[in-house]
Amino acid sequence: MCFVPNVVAVEWLPRSLIFVAMLEWILKPLELELMQRALVAAAIAGTICPIVGSYLIVQRLTLLGDVLTHTVLPGATLAFWQNQEVTWGALVSGLISSGAIFFVRSQAQIPVDAAMALLSSGFFAVGVLLVSLLRLRLDWHSFLFGDLLAVSTADVWRSLIIAALILSAVVLLYHPLLLLTFDRTAAEAMGLPVVWLEAGLMAGTTLAVIASMQTMGVVLVISLLVAPAIAAYLWVPSLHLMMAIGSCLGVLGTVVGLYLSYYANTPSGATIVLCGLGIFAIAWASAAVRQKIQSSRT
Repeated sequence: MCFVPNVVAVEWLPRSLIFVAMLEWILKPLELELMQRALVAAAIAGTICPIVGSYLIVQRLTLLGDVLTHTVLPGATLAFWQNQEVTWGALVSGLISSGAIFFVRSQAQIPVDAAMALLSSGFFAVGVLLVSLLRLRLDWHSFLFGDLLAVSTADVWRSLIIAALILSAVVLLYHPLLLLTFDRTAAEAMGLPVVWLEAGLMAGTTLAVIASMQTMGVVLVISLLVAPAIAAYLWVPSLHLMMAIGSCLGVLGTVVGLYLSYYANTPSGATIVLCGLGIFAIAWASAAVRQKIQSSRT
């Protein structure tokens, strides 16, 4: 009596092996507690940065995010010198620079983009000068490019608090911010506190940068503010969908980038940035194809 193999079982065997291998690939890094914290921190940054970045993109203020990523250095340096939490010093420095930028924007005779570029280089130069004068041994690599594997439990809780503040503000002030984003004159005519809304947006951008410092570093965080949001911008016509899809893409890019950096032994911040650029490239290509199909039909 000959044995006849179960064809269905044989057919499903490779699929089950692939599933097990993928599951092991996903779960193996989670055995490390530091990787668990890194994933949570990356997901938080990937959630809030595209939300803030959506407002910046629509208002054509993307340069603001880049400026704020450079102006946190003086406060971070002074906090490190005083053996205090670097994040809080960076937050104070970022808020001060936000106030300076807000003042510059109110002066019509000064080109805003030129003034912001000047403030960015000025604050960064002050930070570098302080590091030199105080003879500090600052971990430049982690500060500039991030170090996800050094994320502490306190960093995760801080990011959660910042995320809760930003999301609450967006939910409560969505309609005023929406009107301000698309028609500032109408917002003023309706009596909305435009000045305070703009100041709040700058403060929110600063908080998003601070929450993402450990993940991306101050140099690369601008990519997380822009790439997922601009990818969503190519797909959807409304701001709330742009923020929602941008957040999903941000989380996807940060998590995939973190896994790739773990297995390829590459810098986490740079790998996440490249994943974000890949997502944008896919969005741009699909939007171009969709536009060609629509034009051919008409």
